[in-house]
Amino acid sequence: MNEIILETKSLCKTFKKQEAVKDISIKVPRNSIYGLLGANGAGKSTFLKMITGMLRQTSGEILFDGHKWNRKDLSEIGSLIESAPLYENLTANENLKVRTTVLGLPNSRIEEVLNIVDLKGTGKKRAGEFSMGMKQRLGIAIALLNNPKLLILDEPTNGLDPFGIQELRELIRSFPKEGITVILSSHMLSEVEQIADHIGIMSNGILGYQGELKKGQDLEKLFMEIAEKYRREE
Repeated sequence: MNEIILETKSLCKTFKKQEAVKDISIKVPRNSIYGLLGANGAGKSTFLKMITGMLRQTSGEILFDGHKWNRKDLSEIGSLIESAPLYENLTANENLKVRTTVLGLPNSRIEEVLNIVDLKGTGKKRAGEFSMGMKQRLGIAIALLNNPKLLILDEPTNGLDPFGIQELRELIRSFPKEGITVILSSHMLSEVEQIADHIGIMSNGILGYQGELKKGQDLEKLFMEIAEKYRREE
């Protein structure tokens, strides 16, 4: 089995004359939590949107599970990018039912994912009445419906209170044991430090560093060095 579930080779994305992602070569180990760090505007979301098929790369290559990425691979990739795609007038169960119908998945999967994200007891409460943390967990439940090998979460703790962050952190930590690799993008160093096995640091559209997150590593110092280096090269 290939120990790298996702790899990109010299991946680039240009909007008109602006390079948003520049020559990124990344390797994400299977059954790990890969923290993709970068300030707002570093190019993280653009990069992740290419992996999830929302954007087409200008150049470069994406390899998934040992082969060249194609749109069929989206059946094995789950994602929550930006805000959770919810119908606020529907319950959690009804939101998931819409997706299982479209994806042709069994209804039994609804109860399974609600149990995973601890939303089984929400009953007739509509998604619009959910707290921000509950909405994020429902968004993750939607991303888990197709039982993905790779789960991509873009700034999932944005707007959450400390309790919501703690709950989400524990949930994300559980995924590798279930055979799900996670890419977690964030600009919050402390959050990634507590949850990730491997990290990549982006600045100005460039992946300036990647490697295993070592115990006792000064992540803030490393982040600032990379951010400053590539900011100067604009």
